[in-house]
Amino acid sequence: MSVKLRFDSPSDGGLIHRSRSFTGFSSLTGRQRDYLEGHQAEMDFLSSQQRETKRNSRLAFLYDLEKEIRSLERYIRRLEFQISKVEELYETYCIQWRLCQGAVNMKRAFSLSQSTRASRESLLELNRNHRHSLQDMSTMEGELEILLGELHIKMKGLIGFARLCPGDQYEVLVRLGRQRWKIRGRIESDDSQSWDEEEMVFLPHIHHNFEIKVTEAKGLSWLLVGMVTCASADFFVARPQVMLVDITELGTIKLQLEVTWKYERRLLTHTHENKIKI
Repeated sequence: MSVKLRFDSPSDGGLIHRSRSFTGFSSLTGRQRDYLEGHQAEMDFLSSQQRETKRNSRLAFLYDLEKEIRSLERYIRRLEFQISKVEELYETYCIQWRLCQGAVNMKRAFSLSQSTRASRESLLELNRNHRHSLQDMSTMEGELEILLGELHIKMKGLIGFARLCPGDQYEVLVRLGRQRWKIRGRIESDDSQSWDEEEMVFLPHIHHNFEIKVTEAKGLSWLLVGMVTCASADFFVARPQVMLVDITELGTIKLQLEVTWKYERRLLTHTHENKIKI
């Protein structure tokens, strides 16, 4: 699959908008349901196999199949619980968002009206409420990031057709907030590629998108090939996906990555830690 991207220059800047939090919530709930549907389809298949096996009386296979079905049932119930948890968190987040917006609108109205002692006291109270709402929203965003789990990204190589030649050396930098993955690779004589690292695990951050930079070795220096920004929401896919990222605007060089979203691993660790604290 290809991804939506924005081509950047090193001087590009941008503001962080709270709307990314809403994107994070909608991405998570949508992908969770895709995840759930995939496992429910697997459950239906195993159940049909179970009925067929009972007719054929293959007891050993039937026992293993029933164990697998029970394990999958428990996993599906856990997924359903987590979906309801995210939806509940999202509803609370929306309430805080509306309170925040209401406080901002009232502050604007007070600033346009005549200043009195009562209005100044009301403005101080509004500022306190606004600050508390922002703190609550930040806390919920932290909870959302835990629910987003992990992104496992595997390097599959560069695609450039005639652009890539034996002996060429490239450096790929993938960055998500403060998380960085820098790898170097070489085009071999048989056109295969060798890279010093193959996989990296990223912890999603709702206020940051993926930034990818590719440079090529030229003599003693490195020449910029391209720099792009990919929306983090595109990386949340229910099944492992191979993603093609255009590094240059004309698409003459593409980066091929395999992305696997494993949100349940980090989630289960967090749940276990909460139980210990209780």
